[in-house]
Amino acid sequence: MSTIRQHIPNGTIAKLLVAWGVVIIFLIGGPTWLHEPIAPWVAVVSFLVIFATILLAAFGVVHEADYLAHRLGEPYGTLILTLSIVMIEVVLIAAVLLGPGENPTIGRDSIFAVMMIILNLVMGICLILGGRRFGEQEYNSQGATAYVSMTLLLAGIGLILPNTLSTGNGTFWPMQAAAVAILTTVLYGVFLLMQTRGYKRFFIQPDIGHLVVPVPPSVSGMPIEPAPALDKRAITIRSVLLVALMLPIVLLAHDLALIIDFGIKAAGAPIALGGVLIAIIVFTPESITAIKAALDNQLQRSINLCLGAFVSTVGLTVPAVLFVGLITGKTVIMGVTPTETVLLLLTIGLTTLTFLGQRASALQGTLHLTLFAVFGVLLFST
Repeated sequence: MSTIRQHIPNGTIAKLLVAWGVVIIFLIGGPTWLHEPIAPWVAVVSFLVIFATILLAAFGVVHEADYLAHRLGEPYGTLILTLSIVMIEVVLIAAVLLGPGENPTIGRDSIFAVMMIILNLVMGICLILGGRRFGEQEYNSQGATAYVSMTLLLAGIGLILPNTLSTGNGTFWPMQAAAVAILTTVLYGVFLLMQTRGYKRFFIQPDIGHLVVPVPPSVSGMPIEPAPALDKRAITIRSVLLVALMLPIVLLAHDLALIIDFGIKAAGAPIALGGVLIAIIVFTPESITAIKAALDNQLQRSINLCLGAFVSTVGLTVPAVLFVGLITGKTVIMGVTPTETVLLLLTIGLTTLTFLGQRASALQGTLHLTLFAVFGVLLFST
Protein backbone atom coordinates (compact mmCIF):
# COMPACT_ATOMS: atom_id res chain seq x y z
CA MET A 1 0.00 0.00 0.00
CA SER A 2 2.83 2.42 0.82
CA THR A 3 4.38 1.76 -2.59
CA ILE A 4 1.08 2.54 -4.31
CA ARG A 5 0.50 5.60 -2.13
CA GLN A 6 3.80 7.18 -3.15
CA HIS A 7 2.66 7.20 -6.80
CA ILE A 8 -0.60 9.03 -6.01
CA PRO A 9 -0.14 12.82 -6.16
CA ASN A 10 -1.34 15.06 -3.36
CA GLY A 11 -4.91 16.18 -3.83
CA THR A 12 -5.93 13.30 -6.09
CA ILE A 13 -7.55 11.33 -3.27
CA ALA A 14 -9.52 14.45 -2.27
CA LYS A 15 -10.69 14.93 -5.87
CA LEU A 16 -11.74 11.28 -6.06
CA LEU A 17 -13.65 11.42 -2.77
CA VAL A 18 -15.49 14.61 -3.72
CA ALA A 19 -16.29 13.49 -7.27
CA TRP A 20 -17.52 10.02 -6.31
CA GLY A 21 -19.35 11.42 -3.28
CA VAL A 22 -21.36 13.71 -5.55
CA VAL A 23 -21.98 10.81 -7.95
CA ILE A 24 -23.38 8.66 -5.14
CA ILE A 25 -25.58 11.51 -3.89
CA PHE A 26 -27.11 12.05 -7.33
CA LEU A 27 -27.46 8.32 -7.99
CA ILE A 28 -29.53 8.05 -4.81
CA GLY A 29 -31.46 11.33 -4.84
CA GLY A 30 -31.21 12.44 -8.47
CA PRO A 31 -34.25 10.50 -9.74
CA THR A 32 -36.35 12.29 -7.11
CA TRP A 33 -34.90 15.81 -7.43
CA LEU A 34 -34.61 15.86 -11.21
CA HIS A 35 -38.01 14.35 -11.97
CA GLU A 36 -40.18 16.68 -14.03
CA PRO A 37 -41.41 19.18 -13.18
CA ILE A 38 -38.07 20.32 -11.73
CA ALA A 39 -38.19 23.19 -9.27
CA PRO A 40 -36.11 26.12 -10.60
CA TRP A 41 -34.02 26.41 -7.42
CA VAL A 42 -33.30 22.67 -7.50
CA ALA A 43 -32.17 22.93 -11.12
CA VAL A 44 -29.85 25.87 -10.36
CA VAL A 45 -28.25 24.26 -7.30
CA SER A 46 -27.88 20.88 -9.03
CA PHE A 47 -26.32 22.52 -12.08
CA LEU A 48 -23.75 24.40 -10.01
CA VAL A 49 -22.81 21.32 -7.96
CA ILE A 50 -22.51 19.00 -10.99
CA PHE A 51 -20.67 21.57 -13.10
CA ALA A 52 -18.14 22.27 -10.29
CA THR A 53 -17.64 18.53 -9.73
CA ILE A 54 -17.05 17.88 -13.42
CA LEU A 55 -14.48 20.68 -13.56
CA LEU A 56 -12.74 19.30 -10.47
CA ALA A 57 -12.55 15.84 -12.02
CA ALA A 58 -11.48 17.35 -15.35
CA PHE A 59 -8.47 19.06 -13.78
CA GLY A 60 -7.54 15.73 -12.20
CA VAL A 61 -7.77 14.01 -15.57
CA VAL A 62 -5.51 16.66 -17.10
CA HIS A 63 -2.93 16.15 -14.35
CA GLU A 64 -2.81 12.39 -14.88
CA ALA A 65 -2.75 12.74 -18.67
CA ASP A 66 0.18 15.15 -18.42
CA TYR A 67 2.08 12.63 -16.32
CA LEU A 68 1.45 9.82 -18.80
CA ALA A 69 2.33 12.08 -21.74
CA HIS A 70 5.72 12.93 -20.26
CA ARG A 71 6.48 9.32 -19.33
CA LEU A 72 5.31 7.68 -22.56
CA GLY A 73 6.25 10.48 -24.96
CA GLU A 74 4.34 11.67 -27.99
CA PRO A 75 2.04 10.80 -29.57
CA TYR A 76 1.10 8.12 -27.01
CA GLY A 77 0.45 10.58 -24.20
CA THR A 78 -2.05 12.70 -26.09
CA LEU A 79 -3.69 9.61 -27.61
CA ILE A 80 -4.51 8.35 -24.12
CA LEU A 81 -6.40 11.54 -23.27
CA THR A 82 -8.01 11.85 -26.70
CA LEU A 83 -9.29 8.29 -26.88
CA SER A 84 -10.55 8.41 -23.29
CA ILE A 85 -12.56 11.58 -23.92
CA VAL A 86 -13.95 10.36 -27.23
CA MET A 87 -15.01 7.06 -25.69
CA ILE A 88 -16.95 9.06 -23.11
CA GLU A 89 -18.71 10.91 -25.90
CA VAL A 90 -19.51 7.68 -27.75
CA VAL A 91 -21.02 6.16 -24.59
CA LEU A 92 -23.14 9.27 -23.96
CA ILE A 93 -24.46 9.38 -27.53
CA ALA A 94 -25.23 5.66 -27.50
CA ALA A 95 -27.07 6.08 -24.17
CA VAL A 96 -29.25 8.84 -25.64
CA LEU A 97 -29.97 6.80 -28.77
CA LEU A 98 -30.96 3.79 -26.67
CA GLY A 99 -33.16 5.93 -24.41
CA PRO A 100 -36.95 6.13 -24.62
CA GLY A 101 -37.02 9.34 -26.64
CA GLU A 102 -36.40 9.84 -30.32
CA ASN A 103 -33.14 11.69 -30.99
CA PRO A 104 -32.24 10.81 -34.60
CA THR A 105 -29.79 13.72 -34.99
CA ILE A 106 -27.88 13.35 -31.70
CA GLY A 107 -24.83 11.80 -33.40
CA ARG A 108 -24.68 14.38 -36.16
CA ASP A 109 -25.26 17.30 -33.78
CA SER A 110 -22.60 16.11 -31.35
CA ILE A 111 -19.96 15.57 -34.03
CA PHE A 112 -20.63 18.98 -35.58
CA ALA A 113 -20.53 20.70 -32.19
CA VAL A 114 -17.19 19.04 -31.41
CA MET A 115 -15.81 20.26 -34.74
CA MET A 116 -16.77 23.88 -34.11
CA ILE A 117 -15.60 23.84 -30.50
CA ILE A 118 -12.32 21.96 -30.89
CA LEU A 119 -11.14 23.15 -34.31
CA ASN A 120 -12.28 26.77 -34.00
CA LEU A 121 -12.77 27.77 -30.36
CA VAL A 122 -10.04 25.76 -28.62
CA MET A 123 -7.58 25.83 -31.53
CA GLY A 124 -8.17 29.57 -31.91
CA ILE A 125 -7.46 30.17 -28.22
CA CYS A 126 -4.29 28.04 -28.43
CA LEU A 127 -2.98 29.99 -31.44
CA ILE A 128 -3.78 33.39 -29.94
CA LEU A 129 -2.33 32.71 -26.48
CA GLY A 130 0.71 30.88 -27.84
CA GLY A 131 1.24 33.50 -30.53
CA ARG A 132 1.09 36.39 -28.07
CA ARG A 133 3.67 34.74 -25.84
CA PHE A 134 6.08 33.27 -28.40
CA GLY A 135 5.22 34.94 -31.70
CA GLU A 136 5.18 32.31 -34.45
CA GLN A 137 5.06 28.77 -33.08
CA GLU A 138 6.53 25.76 -34.85
CA TYR A 139 4.78 22.48 -35.56
CA ASN A 140 5.13 19.44 -37.79
CA SER A 141 3.25 20.20 -41.00
CA GLN A 142 3.22 16.55 -42.08
CA GLY A 143 1.26 15.54 -39.00
CA ALA A 144 -1.12 18.50 -39.26
CA THR A 145 -1.77 17.74 -42.95
CA ALA A 146 -2.49 14.10 -42.10
CA TYR A 147 -5.08 15.19 -39.55
CA VAL A 148 -6.72 17.61 -42.00
CA SER A 149 -6.85 14.93 -44.69
CA MET A 150 -8.55 12.51 -42.31
CA THR A 151 -10.96 15.25 -41.20
CA LEU A 152 -11.94 16.04 -44.80
CA LEU A 153 -12.52 12.40 -45.74
CA LEU A 154 -14.27 11.22 -42.56
CA ALA A 155 -16.46 14.32 -42.14
CA GLY A 156 -17.30 14.35 -45.85
CA ILE A 157 -18.37 10.71 -45.84
CA GLY A 158 -20.15 10.79 -42.49
CA LEU A 159 -21.84 14.20 -42.51
CA ILE A 160 -22.15 15.50 -46.10
CA LEU A 161 -22.49 12.38 -48.28
CA PRO A 162 -25.80 11.25 -46.67
CA ASN A 163 -27.49 14.40 -48.01
CA THR A 164 -26.79 13.28 -51.59
CA LEU A 165 -28.27 9.78 -51.29
CA SER A 166 -31.66 8.61 -52.54
CA THR A 167 -33.01 8.27 -48.99
CA GLY A 168 -33.69 11.99 -49.17
CA ASN A 169 -33.52 12.66 -45.42
CA GLY A 170 -29.81 12.59 -44.58
CA THR A 171 -29.74 8.89 -43.69
CA PHE A 172 -27.91 5.87 -45.10
CA TRP A 173 -29.61 2.77 -46.44
CA PRO A 174 -28.92 -0.18 -44.07
CA MET A 175 -26.31 -1.76 -46.35
CA GLN A 176 -24.65 1.61 -46.89
CA ALA A 177 -24.64 2.29 -43.13
CA ALA A 178 -22.93 -1.04 -42.42
CA ALA A 179 -20.35 -0.48 -45.16
CA VAL A 180 -19.59 3.10 -44.05
CA ALA A 181 -19.30 2.02 -40.40
CA ILE A 182 -16.85 -0.77 -41.25
CA LEU A 183 -14.77 1.33 -43.66
CA THR A 184 -14.58 4.23 -41.19
CA THR A 185 -13.51 1.93 -38.37
CA VAL A 186 -10.85 0.25 -40.50
CA LEU A 187 -9.52 3.57 -41.80
CA TYR A 188 -9.29 5.04 -38.31
CA GLY A 189 -7.60 1.89 -37.01
CA VAL A 190 -5.01 1.99 -39.81
CA PHE A 191 -4.39 5.70 -39.20
CA LEU A 192 -3.93 5.07 -35.48
CA LEU A 193 -1.51 2.22 -36.16
CA MET A 194 0.57 4.30 -38.57
CA GLN A 195 0.50 7.26 -36.19
CA THR A 196 2.04 5.20 -33.40
CA ARG A 197 4.43 3.15 -35.55
CA GLY A 198 6.16 4.07 -38.80
CA TYR A 199 4.93 7.69 -38.99
CA LYS A 200 5.23 8.61 -35.33
CA ARG A 201 7.75 11.32 -36.23
CA PHE A 202 4.99 13.27 -38.02
CA PHE A 203 3.27 13.93 -34.68
CA ILE A 204 6.26 14.99 -32.60
CA GLN A 205 7.21 18.61 -31.92
CA PRO A 206 9.88 19.48 -34.52
CA ASP A 207 13.26 21.01 -33.74
CA ILE A 208 13.62 23.36 -36.71
CA GLY A 209 14.79 26.88 -37.23
CA HIS A 210 17.75 26.58 -34.91
CA LEU A 211 21.29 27.30 -35.94
CA VAL A 212 22.95 25.17 -33.32
CA VAL A 213 22.91 21.48 -34.08
CA PRO A 214 23.49 19.37 -30.97
CA VAL A 215 26.46 17.03 -31.18
CA PRO A 216 25.77 13.42 -30.13
CA PRO A 217 27.55 12.48 -26.89
CA SER A 218 29.31 9.62 -28.67
CA VAL A 219 30.96 12.14 -31.02
CA SER A 220 31.73 14.86 -28.49
CA GLY A 221 33.33 12.45 -26.06
CA MET A 222 30.81 13.17 -23.31
CA PRO A 223 29.59 10.18 -21.30
CA ILE A 224 26.30 8.72 -22.52
CA GLU A 225 23.64 8.70 -19.81
CA PRO A 226 21.20 5.81 -20.00
CA ALA A 227 17.54 6.71 -20.51
CA PRO A 228 15.46 6.51 -17.33
CA ALA A 229 13.72 3.18 -16.91
CA LEU A 230 9.97 3.13 -17.52
CA ASP A 231 8.15 2.73 -14.20
CA LYS A 232 5.35 0.35 -15.23
CA ARG A 233 3.81 0.30 -11.76
CA ALA A 234 3.53 4.11 -11.69
CA ILE A 235 2.08 4.20 -15.21
CA THR A 236 -0.51 1.56 -14.30
CA ILE A 237 -1.53 3.40 -11.14
CA ARG A 238 -1.78 6.77 -12.87
CA SER A 239 -3.81 5.22 -15.70
CA VAL A 240 -6.25 3.79 -13.17
CA LEU A 241 -6.49 7.21 -11.50
CA LEU A 242 -7.20 8.83 -14.87
CA VAL A 243 -10.11 6.44 -15.49
CA ALA A 244 -11.36 6.82 -11.91
CA LEU A 245 -11.46 10.60 -12.31
CA MET A 246 -13.07 10.37 -15.74
CA LEU A 247 -15.95 8.09 -14.78
CA PRO A 248 -17.71 10.69 -12.58
CA ILE A 249 -17.86 12.98 -15.63
CA VAL A 250 -19.69 10.24 -17.53
CA LEU A 251 -22.02 9.36 -14.67
CA LEU A 252 -22.95 12.99 -13.93
CA ALA A 253 -23.36 14.02 -17.58
CA HIS A 254 -26.82 12.40 -17.79
CA ASP A 255 -28.15 14.43 -14.85
CA LEU A 256 -26.51 17.53 -16.26
CA ALA A 257 -28.22 16.90 -19.60
CA LEU A 258 -31.61 16.72 -17.86
CA ILE A 259 -30.97 20.07 -16.18
CA ILE A 260 -29.77 21.65 -19.42
CA ASP A 261 -32.84 20.39 -21.28
CA PHE A 262 -35.05 21.84 -18.56
CA GLY A 263 -33.23 25.19 -18.79
CA ILE A 264 -33.44 25.25 -22.58
CA LYS A 265 -37.19 24.61 -22.52
CA ALA A 266 -37.76 27.18 -19.80
CA ALA A 267 -35.69 29.82 -21.62
CA GLY A 268 -36.94 28.94 -25.11
CA ALA A 269 -33.35 28.43 -26.33
CA PRO A 270 -32.52 26.30 -29.43
CA ILE A 271 -32.41 22.53 -28.83
CA ALA A 272 -28.93 22.27 -30.39
CA LEU A 273 -27.57 24.33 -27.50
CA GLY A 274 -27.80 21.28 -25.24
CA GLY A 275 -25.42 19.32 -27.44
CA VAL A 276 -23.01 22.23 -27.55
CA LEU A 277 -22.95 22.60 -23.78
CA ILE A 278 -22.42 18.86 -23.28
CA ALA A 279 -19.61 18.85 -25.86
CA ILE A 280 -17.88 21.74 -24.10
CA ILE A 281 -18.06 19.98 -20.74
CA VAL A 282 -16.98 16.57 -22.06
CA PHE A 283 -13.97 18.04 -23.88
CA THR A 284 -12.92 20.32 -21.01
CA PRO A 285 -9.93 18.13 -19.97
CA GLU A 286 -8.57 17.96 -23.49
CA SER A 287 -9.14 21.67 -24.07
CA ILE A 288 -7.29 22.59 -20.88
CA THR A 289 -4.36 20.38 -21.83
CA ALA A 290 -4.21 21.80 -25.37
CA ILE A 291 -4.19 25.41 -24.14
CA LYS A 292 -1.54 24.60 -21.55
CA ALA A 293 0.62 22.99 -24.24
CA ALA A 294 0.35 26.10 -26.43
CA LEU A 295 1.44 28.26 -23.49
CA ASP A 296 4.45 25.94 -23.05
CA ASN A 297 5.38 26.47 -26.73
CA GLN A 298 4.35 22.92 -27.65
CA LEU A 299 1.97 23.70 -30.48
CA GLN A 300 2.36 20.22 -31.96
CA ARG A 301 0.80 18.73 -28.84
CA SER A 302 -2.07 21.21 -29.11
CA ILE A 303 -2.56 20.10 -32.72
CA ASN A 304 -2.43 16.43 -31.71
CA LEU A 305 -5.11 17.08 -29.10
CA CYS A 306 -7.44 19.33 -31.11
CA LEU A 307 -7.19 17.90 -34.62
CA GLY A 308 -6.68 14.41 -33.25
CA ALA A 309 -9.77 14.79 -31.05
CA PHE A 310 -11.99 15.51 -34.01
CA VAL A 311 -10.50 12.72 -36.12
CA SER A 312 -11.11 10.33 -33.22
CA THR A 313 -14.61 11.71 -32.73
CA VAL A 314 -15.62 11.05 -36.33
CA GLY A 315 -13.68 7.81 -36.60
CA LEU A 316 -15.35 6.32 -33.52
CA THR A 317 -18.71 8.10 -33.22
CA VAL A 318 -19.95 7.59 -36.80
CA PRO A 319 -19.51 3.78 -36.69
CA ALA A 320 -20.95 3.57 -33.16
CA VAL A 321 -24.04 5.59 -34.04
CA LEU A 322 -24.63 3.71 -37.29
CA PHE A 323 -24.24 0.31 -35.61
CA VAL A 324 -26.64 1.31 -32.81
CA GLY A 325 -29.15 2.40 -35.45
CA LEU A 326 -28.78 -0.88 -37.35
CA ILE A 327 -29.12 -3.02 -34.22
CA THR A 328 -32.07 -1.15 -32.68
CA GLY A 329 -33.82 -0.18 -35.91
CA LYS A 330 -33.87 3.48 -34.88
CA THR A 331 -33.57 6.24 -37.44
CA VAL A 332 -30.12 7.85 -37.48
CA ILE A 333 -29.86 11.12 -39.43
CA MET A 334 -26.21 11.89 -40.22
CA GLY A 335 -26.48 14.54 -42.94
CA VAL A 336 -25.90 18.07 -41.69
CA THR A 337 -28.08 21.02 -42.65
CA PRO A 338 -27.08 23.35 -45.54
CA THR A 339 -25.92 26.01 -43.06
CA GLU A 340 -23.85 23.48 -41.14
CA THR A 341 -22.40 22.20 -44.42
CA VAL A 342 -21.07 25.68 -45.21
CA LEU A 343 -19.59 26.04 -41.71
CA LEU A 344 -18.06 22.56 -41.94
CA LEU A 345 -16.36 23.31 -45.26
CA LEU A 346 -15.19 26.72 -44.03
CA THR A 347 -13.69 25.09 -40.95
CA ILE A 348 -11.83 22.43 -42.93
CA GLY A 349 -10.62 25.00 -45.47
CA LEU A 350 -9.44 27.42 -42.79
CA THR A 351 -7.71 24.64 -40.84
CA THR A 352 -5.93 23.54 -44.03
CA LEU A 353 -4.63 27.05 -44.71
CA THR A 354 -3.63 27.53 -41.05
CA PHE A 355 -1.38 24.46 -41.07
CA LEU A 356 0.06 24.59 -44.58
CA GLY A 357 3.46 25.83 -43.45
CA GLN A 358 5.62 25.09 -40.42
CA ARG A 359 4.63 28.01 -38.20
CA ALA A 360 1.37 29.51 -36.98
CA SER A 361 0.58 32.82 -35.29
CA ALA A 362 -2.17 34.64 -33.44
CA LEU A 363 -3.52 35.90 -36.77
CA GLN A 364 -4.80 32.43 -37.70
CA GLY A 365 -6.21 32.05 -34.20
CA THR A 366 -8.27 35.21 -34.66
CA LEU A 367 -9.78 33.77 -37.85
CA HIS A 368 -10.76 30.54 -36.11
CA LEU A 369 -12.40 32.41 -33.22
CA THR A 370 -14.31 34.57 -35.70
CA LEU A 371 -15.69 31.47 -37.41
CA PHE A 372 -16.76 30.07 -34.04
CA ALA A 373 -18.48 33.38 -33.27
CA VAL A 374 -20.43 33.05 -36.54
CA PHE A 375 -21.46 29.54 -35.46
CA GLY A 376 -22.69 30.97 -32.16
CA VAL A 377 -24.72 33.68 -33.89
CA LEU A 378 -26.34 31.18 -36.24
CA LEU A 379 -27.05 28.81 -33.36
CA PHE A 380 -29.33 31.36 -31.73
CA SER A 381 -30.82 32.93 -34.86
CA THR A 382 -31.86 29.97 -37.04
